[in-house]
Amino acid sequence: MHRFRFSQKLVYNFLVSLLLFLVTPPGQSIAEDCSYGPCSCQSRGTLFQWSYGTSFSGGPDLCEPLVTDRPDFTEASSTVGLGVAQLEVGYTYTFDNDGTDQTINHSYPEPLLRVGILADWLELRIGWNYATESINGVRTSGSEDLYLGFKIGITPQEGLLPEMALIPQMMVPVGHDAFSGNEVLPGLNWIYGWEVNDFISTAGSTQLNRAIDGTSTDAYTELAQSWTIAYSLTDRLGAYTEWYGLIPHSADTEKTQHYFNGGMTVLLSNDVQWDIRAGVGLNDAADDYFVGTGLSLRFH
Repeated sequence: MHRFRFSQKLVYNFLVSLLLFLVTPPGQSIAEDCSYGPCSCQSRGTLFQWSYGTSFSGGPDLCEPLVTDRPDFTEASSTVGLGVAQLEVGYTYTFDNDGTDQTINHSYPEPLLRVGILADWLELRIGWNYATESINGVRTSGSEDLYLGFKIGITPQEGLLPEMALIPQMMVPVGHDAFSGNEVLPGLNWIYGWEVNDFISTAGSTQLNRAIDGTSTDAYTELAQSWTIAYSLTDRLGAYTEWYGLIPHSADTEKTQHYFNGGMTVLLSNDVQWDIRAGVGLNDAADDYFVGTGLSLRFH
């Protein structure tokens, strides 16, 4: 008896599905339930989802203030969105005295152009910089290498499961000899973040990059690890604190460097953000301190 009822239900569902198919205009999908998997009524904001559903769509929200990769070391775990261009620029002053040499570095304009292409979860990234370095009063200035990359929005946050992004990236040798690696330096950056509540969010990043030893000019692999905590003080005022480390593997002379830094962001509008930051080195191999400021603009 139960088997007969089950068969009736199958026949009924088949007939309903067939009817919907016949009455649906060409080019238009059959009505879908947005609570069960991706559907035409909601675009996918990330490449994947933690569970089969669209209640955690993730991705950029252009009705909200812009989310920037600066001023902290940890990149944002979200993309800018399809058809959106975001320009982030800045200036950094760095000082180091290791007991033998005194080094002063000026870094500007630190432009990073982020453009959403093909889908909400994919952005093209282009960066370039100009540096002035003074070692014991001897000054050198010139262009740094070109940065190219793609940020892929991997997952949205779903409870304790993080929002994640992946950045395949590389440095292209076009800079001044003093600041160039003189070869293509590929790398990969994995970013993961959580919104804890309306006041606090936290994120980390793990990078593996090919780098060049400053003394021997031989190549090595550098691990870059970071963790940041961001605070929403008001609707327009934010702050952060962060630790990050640069850890060389198989380098001839480069040493591990650890830094602590913090800063503030001010939203001048939903599409304009100003920032300031300052940081200190936590060990002898790191620079003594740095300070900087920047501006981010979103166009859509």
